[in-house]
Amino acid sequence: MYKIEEIKKLLPHRYPFLLVDRVTEVEIGKRISGYKNVTANEEFFQGHFPDNPIMPGVLIIEAMAQLAVILGVLSSSGDGSSVTPLFRGIDNAKFKRMVVPGDRLDMTLTLVKSRQNIWHLSGEARVDGELATKAELQALLQVK
Repeated sequence: MYKIEEIKKLLPHRYPFLLVDRVTEVEIGKRISGYKNVTANEEFFQGHFPDNPIMPGVLIIEAMAQLAVILGVLSSSGDGSSVTPLFRGIDNAKFKRMVVPGDRLDMTLTLVKSRQNIWHLSGEARVDGELATKAELQALLQVK
């Protein structure tokens, strides 16, 4: 399990763009699970939408991508010092349910295949066990 201070050592992202609060499970080179606590204080809720706050789908995908990067970093260098993670692509994104303040966004990413430093992952984000988002992501783990 990785808490926020450990996550900050693995990811270059910072507030307000750090979207992973905790890593709950890691199988190096295979799979990762973690979550984001969605609070009413998130800056994006000021404009999306003030009277009906909904977490933007693109930020749900970003949270999943950040979790995928953590898996990549832990699987390649262990500490993030020699890897620059880059988002490479997204396919088959589906949004099944709204994510709102008070929700905990539970995410799981599974490595489908890797070729050299390009990773293809399948991911899901759930709230209370109900599917909110699923997508296929590609990441480039550029070794420094």
